[in-house]
Amino acid sequence: MRTNPPPAPETRRPPGGFGGFRRMVAVGVIGLVAPLVASLPAEAAETTLGAAAAQSGRYFGTAINASKLGESAYTTIANREFNMVTAENEMKIDATEPNRGQFTFTNADRVYNWAVQNGKQVRGHTLAWHSQQPGWMQSLSGSTLRQAMIDHINGVMAHYKGKIYAWDVVNEAYADSGGGRRDSNLQRTGNDWIEVAFRTARTADPAAKLCYNDYNIDNWTWEKTQGVYNMVRDFKSRGVPIDCVGLQAHFNSGSPYNSNFRTTISSFAALGVDVQITELDIQGASATTYANVVNDCLAVARCTGITTWGVRDSDSWRSGDTPLLFDGNGNKKPAYTSVLNALNGGTNPNPDTTPPSTPGTPAASGVTSSGASLTWTASTDSGGSGLAGYNVYREQGATDTLLGQSSTNSTTLTGLTAATQYQVYVRARDGANNLSTASSTVTFTTTSGGGPGGSCAAAPTTQTQWQTGYVIEPVRVTAGTSAISGWTVTFTLPAGHTITGSWNTQLTVSGQTVTARNAAHNGNLGAGGATAFGFQVSRPGGDTSVPSGYTCA
Repeated sequence: MRTNPPPAPETRRPPGGFGGFRRMVAVGVIGLVAPLVASLPAEAAETTLGAAAAQSGRYFGTAINASKLGESAYTTIANREFNMVTAENEMKIDATEPNRGQFTFTNADRVYNWAVQNGKQVRGHTLAWHSQQPGWMQSLSGSTLRQAMIDHINGVMAHYKGKIYAWDVVNEAYADSGGGRRDSNLQRTGNDWIEVAFRTARTADPAAKLCYNDYNIDNWTWEKTQGVYNMVRDFKSRGVPIDCVGLQAHFNSGSPYNSNFRTTISSFAALGVDVQITELDIQGASATTYANVVNDCLAVARCTGITTWGVRDSDSWRSGDTPLLFDGNGNKKPAYTSVLNALNGGTNPNPDTTPPSTPGTPAASGVTSSGASLTWTASTDSGGSGLAGYNVYREQGATDTLLGQSSTNSTTLTGLTAATQYQVYVRARDGANNLSTASSTVTFTTTSGGGPGGSCAAAPTTQTQWQTGYVIEPVRVTAGTSAISGWTVTFTLPAGHTITGSWNTQLTVSGQTVTARNAAHNGNLGAGGATAFGFQVSRPGGDTSVPSGYTCA
């Protein structure tokens, strides 16, 4: 009888820092917005978990259930306390691809949008896993299943490209005893399936951190821990793209916290990967054990953050164990205080205080009534934490507005005001959220657009492409000078191309003509208001054409 039992079947379920400003910046929710909070000295006692963790360049997050976002008590705590969000179930395979090639992101987008609109980053969970597969995937095997896994990774990561802090690429692939792989349908496609998943994920979104995530790999002496450690060591030696290891840290009487947890964290970190505590809950919520876990993370520079698997005890997949920091009524438990105190005492022993170099002056192209594309010469980072991305600002005098963020040295701005002059500059940020000095500004003026009252305009963006397909997102639909109560976008699909999935729209195809009508929730737009939809297409290999001739009525 094993002494380190796994969690119950995952219906739960299972699964950086913040720097300064050029001027006072009014943050606008356009594109991807991440938290921008001035760095605090270690001796400043913060009053919330996320802010306290940020003092040492870390995050403190929680798992969010989309069905509870309408509960004010739930969202009040989640918004106040946490600066990282993981979708509890909404980004898993069965939720995002219920039918092969047909992706749906309604609930996943609810979690994502709530997070970024409240200034939080998002972890993606999970892309390849033996559990919570839809029926169509469970029925596959061999090369067909392998290709379905690859297609799923590409489809989901394309939808969120450049928007997710880290992905749990592969989840729970190791057996509970013996230190070897779990027997699963994915494992039976070939022992290289995990490597293929990571290489696919790196190509799909080079900016996201790629993690392996598992339970019962917290105790350094356990065979399962050693098995995963050996895999990560092998991957790093061969250049397989893995950036982080997720320790789920479900501590209970069958798999209790052990003082060698710090050894586990530091040993993985020594391989050259970050370590993230991804699904923390502790049976009985011992204040001492919670503090020990936090201090173990703080002791290792590459332990970058902690996520609890739920907000209140009543939200937990193990609610009977009362394992979280807030009770069922939302009251702070003693463990909350111990965690906050530990975070407030935590400092990074080797802080990166060197900002990236100044990016080049942006160049504007493709200017429309509601958007523009920008490119600039990339920055470099010598401080050790690595270049993380760029913030794009509109210069407006004493108070500048964050227009968006990008993980690369280019971006497409959307949601701009027609017939308006914009002066825009860029600042690079590194992994410690040090910000570079500002680039020089570029000036452009959006076109008039809008048309007569009741009209609309459609502007597509090709988000990502691969040899046999691509994703168009967003297709930005903007109302004219009068409000509209519905919209219809038509466009032409190249010959041989097939739409395999769509979101936030109702699509019909007749020959090569595609008609996209508003969904139930996004048809009513005020004058100048905008919404967006997207779709995924498969195409013959080598054909690089994309849809054209977009019109809106």
